[in-house]
Amino acid sequence: MIEVDTTKYDFGLGVFILPQPKDAKEYVKIPRLGRTIPFGYVADETDDGWLVPVALEIEALEKAKKHLKQYSLRQVSAWLTTVTGREISHVGLMKRIKSEQSQRRKSSTYRELADRYEKALKKAQEYEKRTGTGQDSFFGSDRFVQFSSTFSDNSTDS
Repeated sequence: MIEVDTTKYDFGLGVFILPQPKDAKEYVKIPRLGRTIPFGYVADETDDGWLVPVALEIEALEKAKKHLKQYSLRQVSAWLTTVTGREISHVGLMKRIKSEQSQRRKSSTYRELADRYEKALKKAQEYEKRTGTGQDSFFGSDRFVQFSSTFSDNSTDS
C-alpha cells in the first residue's frame, strides 16, 4: 500500500488535510530470459529466474529517452552512468531502446492481427449461415468455441 503525504491547512475552522499525490510508479518483477541482465533490473537474490526492477534506473532511462532528441547516444549514456552509478555503454543504450521499440511494434501488430482474425471468423460464420452449409461446420467444433472464448465481449462488429 502506498502512503499518501498530507499537507495540513488551518483556515480558522479547524484543520483541513489535503492529500498530496505521489508520482511513485509501481514496477513488477520480470522473468529472466537470457544471461544478460537489462539496465534497470537486478537479479533477484531469492530466485535466480526473476529480475527485480530498480526504480531509479528505470526512471533515469525514461528521462534518457527524452534527452536523445537533443544529445548523442554517447552523451546520454555517460549521463545515465553518472546519475545511476551503473555503467551502460552507448551501444547498450541503443540496443535497449531499439528492443523496446521492436516489442511495442510487435505487440501492436499482434493486436491488429487478432482483430482481423476475429472479424474474418465472424464474416465466415455469416457466410456459412447464408449459404446453409453448416453440416460439418467449423463453427460447431470445440476448436471454434475455444477460439471465440478468447475474444473480448466488447469488441466492435463490422
